[in-house]
Amino acid sequence: MVDMIELWRQPEREFRYAAPLNDRSKGEGMSMNEAIHKLMNHRSIRKFKQEPVTKEQLVTIIRAAQMASTSSNMQAYSVIQINDRDKRSRLAALAGNQAYVEECPVFLVWCADLYRLKTACGFAEGEGYIGTTENLVVAITDTALAAQNAVVAAESMGLGAVYIGGIRNQIKEVSALLKLPEYVIPVYGMCLGYPDQSPSIRPRLPYEAVLHEDVYSAENYENLIRAYDETMKQYMLDRTNGAKDTNWTQAMEVKLGTPSRLHMKEFISSQRFWDHDREAPDSKA
Repeated sequence: MVDMIELWRQPEREFRYAAPLNDRSKGEGMSMNEAIHKLMNHRSIRKFKQEPVTKEQLVTIIRAAQMASTSSNMQAYSVIQINDRDKRSRLAALAGNQAYVEECPVFLVWCADLYRLKTACGFAEGEGYIGTTENLVVAITDTALAAQNAVVAAESMGLGAVYIGGIRNQIKEVSALLKLPEYVIPVYGMCLGYPDQSPSIRPRLPYEAVLHEDVYSAENYENLIRAYDETMKQYMLDRTNGAKDTNWTQAMEVKLGTPSRLHMKEFISSQRFWDHDREAPDSKA
């Protein structure tokens, strides 16, 4: 198993792709190129220089995002760039008083969007199957794929990014502020800009805990999670100068044991998703 503690302790807090990423006992390693190097060194950036992101850069980032895979070419997402300073300030407050929302050079809100498809198809009220659970899954997936393409493109330019899930804290107010129509859901925000910090890379689960062969298998979870917990404990100790030693399991117990954004179901329904989860006229049981 890859020694993740040693990886994120490497000089300049970057991965080094020699022996540590090569499990010689199994003869397994990683193929490496510039693109993979960038992906493996991803980290969230929450402090940005005042250097602006150019219009050309932003257009390139969005065009790269548009080239992400999309189900049946639906392209079921929209991106809203927030330039208005008052809106920025309000969104920062709604997202939990996250100052970098207001301070970053570029702030984007990524939305799952079926309204454009409704408009394109010209369905009258009650026609079509727009707001189904399947199309909700498609729209959120399309949004995520496009957003991550945007992050990869931005990082290739030397920019940094962080996702802002906090816009779902008060999602109804965010939607009203952005004047979102029916069939549109703000999924997350994104800060972009030139990094003014170099945080350490947060270790991930061992790949063996994620990659299954032929069937889903949980038989080695206990050992893999125990090893990862130790990695994360050491990471937290180093990151907080010994103030915290919370491991992954402990953090997840708190997260999943605490109510969070329970208003989401009602909001999604209010945007007319699930309106069309009905049996098609010619469907068979």
